[in-house]
Amino acid sequence: MSAPRILMVLTSHDEMGDTGHKTGFWVEEFAAPYYTFLDAGCDIVLATPKGGAAPIDPNSEGEDAQTEATRRFYADEKAKARIAGTKRLADMRVEDFDTVFYPGGHGPLWDLTDNQDSIALLEGFLRQQKPIASVCHAPTAFLNLKDDRGEFVIKGKRVAGFTNEEEAAVGLTDVVPHLLEDELKRRGADYQKVEAFTPFAVEDGLVITGQNPASSEAVAERLLEALKR
Repeated sequence: MSAPRILMVLTSHDEMGDTGHKTGFWVEEFAAPYYTFLDAGCDIVLATPKGGAAPIDPNSEGEDAQTEATRRFYADEKAKARIAGTKRLADMRVEDFDTVFYPGGHGPLWDLTDNQDSIALLEGFLRQQKPIASVCHAPTAFLNLKDDRGEFVIKGKRVAGFTNEEEAAVGLTDVVPHLLEDELKRRGADYQKVEAFTPFAVEDGLVITGQNPASSEAVAERLLEALKR
């Protein structure tokens, strides 16, 4: 069997509302899955809505946010070059990949919720019975997916994502364009959560989601298991 081909879709958005602060993707939520996939022999392609450099959330570069995976990333010139030169999301085709993974950070709330290229791609993966995965804020990309009957894909599905409590803890409740927990519930998802900032991943059919940065590796491992099946 050939190595699984995994598309990782990152945000292009780097402004935290009108606060003047920067955002982007959360390093841990990229690095832990990236190395989980890489060490499993997967072929990985990185894409963003705009192509080119994917912005890193500066808050994810603080010492308290570092893990073994993030330290490996900062020492990995090849991985950093890939982040600096992502492909354009609109050019990606479902047929070329076995699955897709969306790392979080606050950026996706702005540019991946209603992104038509992203929605079409994800719906295509599901139609071809290929699993889709996201973590933390990135389940926002799953909010507006519809099935063949016109129903929200996540309706009735067990899903996780950054909680209202976690958003309040980082002080951004009034800054973000929407609260992910509220929006998942609004679409009829069977929203699941555990204690704030504790690892938690949930799988329901082809949809795999995780609650927060600490959950990113667990989501990646579940996705690899799904691919084996």
